[in-house]
Amino acid sequence: MSVEVTRNNDKINPWLACLPTMVSAFMFVLDETIANVALPHMAGSFSVSREESMWILTSYLIASGIVIPMVSWFSKVMGRKNFFIFSITLFTVASVLCGFAPNLETMIFARILQGFGGGGLLPVSQAILLENFKPAERGKAMAMFGLVIVIAPIIGPVIGGWITDNWSWPYIYFINLPIGILAIFLSKTLIFDPPYAQKQKDVKADFLGFFLLTIFLASLQIVLDKGNNADWFNTPWVCWLSTIALLTGITFFISQVKNKEALTDLSVFKDKNYSIGTFVQIIMQGVLLASLAILPQFLQALMGYDAFLSGLSMMPRGIGALCAMMLCATLSNVVDNRFLVVVGLSLMGVAGWMLGTLNLQIAPINIAIPNILYGLGLGLAMIPIITLSMATIKNEQMTNASGLQNLLKNIGGAFGTSIVATLLSRGGQKHQAMLIEHLTDFVQPYTERLQTMSGAFITQVDSHTATYMGQKMIYGQLMQQANLMAFIDAFRVFAIACIIIIPLIFLIQNLKKVN
Repeated sequence: MSVEVTRNNDKINPWLACLPTMVSAFMFVLDETIANVALPHMAGSFSVSREESMWILTSYLIASGIVIPMVSWFSKVMGRKNFFIFSITLFTVASVLCGFAPNLETMIFARILQGFGGGGLLPVSQAILLENFKPAERGKAMAMFGLVIVIAPIIGPVIGGWITDNWSWPYIYFINLPIGILAIFLSKTLIFDPPYAQKQKDVKADFLGFFLLTIFLASLQIVLDKGNNADWFNTPWVCWLSTIALLTGITFFISQVKNKEALTDLSVFKDKNYSIGTFVQIIMQGVLLASLAILPQFLQALMGYDAFLSGLSMMPRGIGALCAMMLCATLSNVVDNRFLVVVGLSLMGVAGWMLGTLNLQIAPINIAIPNILYGLGLGLAMIPIITLSMATIKNEQMTNASGLQNLLKNIGGAFGTSIVATLLSRGGQKHQAMLIEHLTDFVQPYTERLQTMSGAFITQVDSHTATYMGQKMIYGQLMQQANLMAFIDAFRVFAIACIIIIPLIFLIQNLKKVN
């Protein structure tokens, strides 16, 4: 039977205690992707460029990343329940401010507040959920939690596209108001702090660690977001910011090891399960966010889909994830959780390779099947690996360990998105250079195709213009094929990344042996 959370003779079923954590996590994760399809509309409302509007996304990620490793410290200063409710309140109020923002500057300020509020929601939710169940029963609980953290970013673009097209973009933020109020009410009613999570006296602040972490994350996020457009290290400011990020990151790590009152406790990385499981999750998060970014781009740029349809095309991934959650809840106590992770990563690898065989004559089913496999694999791998990574962590360390893990997953997602942007940009240029070598008068297929296309225009314009129009059409097809090949390369990189980390799973200690 499940362990019940007890305080002052009041017994709360742990499944009920899951409700506020799931509602809060859903609200936070949804906002990571719901605004993506609305960026052009926001840019138009604020009279700014698409490039400038990207700061709406970047500011949120930077702010939430700064707060995540501070969750343990805030929980000690305020008490974990109080900090959790404060975070929900700040997130909800900031969401309303986002909806009413009259210009880009106000919008960025509101998104920073939203990130500060949201940064603590996921690690605290995960820590509370894991604490409320015995290790043997955490598989079922994490399956329910995984339903939120896997499906929310998938349906985010769909919901955002529908709201933007049918109402207006501010409503993608206003919908957080009722969700936030519900989460606050449930948290006050159903969450209680164990002794080690209650407010503590004389908690010292690690201001140096906070400063170094802020500079590190801000510099790193800007480099990863803007580096590709700035031609990476060929641009001086990218080199300077990268150096600053590297130095502050190393200094932060040293300060956390030496300082007895450090912002974070890095000793959890001595746990083999935690270290390996966290690394695997970093790779998976990179693949997840990168694939969520690249597939809609492929459908819009090469297949002619609009924003809503490209977001809707991701729904089969949600169906696969939903099936995976049910399987995890059923099988987590029956089979070795490592087996589920291996199967999940294998399915993700197969799905990535299937997407790497696409062409421009595909039917919707060719997108749906790999997406279902992707969602199925992601669900089967993500939930057991979280459970395994936390299996040997003490409850007193759960909040700190969860915060560190979520911080590193955020960084992994940022790296994945940045890498895929570079793969598409540089890959398109590489394939264009390779293909254009075949567009010469000495290549018979090219000359025959040019004559055919020029002949279609010869009755309307002179021969010189007809030849030029034919060449332009062929070059357009070449560019299309070059971009297609770049997308194919990126999809295959995802597949390889999922497959090569499979051997690491066998280094993790079996959950049943831990129990």
